[in-house]
Amino acid sequence: MTTVDRTPTDWDGEAMRRRIRRRYAAERRFRLVGLAAILVSIGFLAFLLVTMMANGIRGFSQTEIRVDLDPASAQSVAAGHFEAALRDEAALLSAGAWLRLRQSGARQGAVWLPASTEIDMAAKGDGAADAERAYRELQREERVRTRVNLGFLTGADATDPTLVGIWGAFKGSLLTMLVTLALAFPIGVLSAVYLEEYAPRNRWTDMIEVSINNLAAVPSIIFGLLGLAVFLNVMHLPRSAPLVGGLTLALMTMPVIVIAGRNAIKSVPPSIRDAALGVGASRIQVVFHHVLPLALPGILTGTIIGMARALGETAPLLMIGMRAFVATPPGGFSDPASVLPVQIFLWSDEVSRGFVEKTSAAIIVLLAFLLAMNGLAIYLRNKFERRW
Repeated sequence: MTTVDRTPTDWDGEAMRRRIRRRYAAERRFRLVGLAAILVSIGFLAFLLVTMMANGIRGFSQTEIRVDLDPASAQSVAAGHFEAALRDEAALLSAGAWLRLRQSGARQGAVWLPASTEIDMAAKGDGAADAERAYRELQREERVRTRVNLGFLTGADATDPTLVGIWGAFKGSLLTMLVTLALAFPIGVLSAVYLEEYAPRNRWTDMIEVSINNLAAVPSIIFGLLGLAVFLNVMHLPRSAPLVGGLTLALMTMPVIVIAGRNAIKSVPPSIRDAALGVGASRIQVVFHHVLPLALPGILTGTIIGMARALGETAPLLMIGMRAFVATPPGGFSDPASVLPVQIFLWSDEVSRGFVEKTSAAIIVLLAFLLAMNGLAIYLRNKFERRW
């Protein structure tokens, strides 16, 4: 027969003190490991932001050269012979200088035109030796200046890095996100409400739940193939349009909103439903007057995650043709357009060095757009949040 040791625990003994010390040491190690992980993450994030800002902040500025038009050159400009008017300065000016001169309608006198990429790099401390010498000579003659490039924020795509702008892609992203939100949010929320509050529990609803969970993990390029097959080949919608891009991204975003919506609705206490039914509310009044408003913060959280993922997607939009060269901002949902991630992808593949800083500057614009969108969603979530 086994005897049970009923000796009282010696809380002041050496063995117990060793166990307590080991437990406290393990807790300190765990805290230090967690702190180290956070510091490493912050370090990588800081490195990314500093590198991107250092490269991208220069994309918001542009170097210009003053050209003094004599009467003969002014006459050539009036006659449309821009190359003849700027023949002596051609090596220092960008290819877009002719377009800038034509748009300005300049006549005799001084006119400021965009410098070539080599001179612009030299002005920003990253030019070749020949460009550095030419830039210093221009400085001595007081014929060069660096100004904020407002055209980058108001223009569209171009073949010359001194003329490119981000507004066309920004507007395309904005229109695409509006279509995505207008479709994915109401359909996703109503689907979550039906599955959680009304759908019977059987094998069909189980199959639907499994399918939705699998769709949330499907690679985004699959949705691009689906959009290509359905919206372009079957429905013959306009290629490279925000409408088609929004429809494709809505298919990708909807499962995330459905899953988050169901979890948020499930977290509402049953007593809320019982109290509403007890005072005579109908089933639909319980859902839309009580349950859904209380679940809205969680639903908005899922929407934030889904929309942020959609904003940064490139692969599905490439599949539906949103990588075209679009030199004018889109005027509507059916006009050809590009989006910020695709524009960044295309600029990063350019040979000219001037596109390097434009790519980083476009990334800054994309992050600012994302932060603004998430900030608005977080504000709405906190506004409707209820604490139990």
